[in-house]
Amino acid sequence: MPLKRLPAAALLLAFCLAPVPLRPQAPAETPGAPTGTMLLTIFLRHDESKTLDEINAHLKQTGFDKNFPPPGVEVVSWYVMMGIGQVVTLRFPAEKLREVNLVI
Repeated sequence: MPLKRLPAAALLLAFCLAPVPLRPQAPAETPGAPTGTMLLTIFLRHDESKTLDEINAHLKQTGFDKNFPPPGVEVVSWYVMMGIGQVVTLRFPAEKLREVNLVI
């Protein structure tokens, strides 16, 4: 009986291991978003070594509160996650990536 199942098992194994040609897929566009935009998710880690006043003073000193987000950048979501910090998702034209990196 086991010998009769062997060819079927070998055929199934060969079928599963056969190379399948992959076609590149076009990236899915977000509905309502203009072409050429990208989404970027940023994790801002929680820092327990500073007080809230020290963190706010540092943000004001560096100009983060005035410069973020840069013009033309949309904040899609901003969540506070316990144990991680803050998770920010931005949508912007791809050519603004450098500006976003500089502000962060």
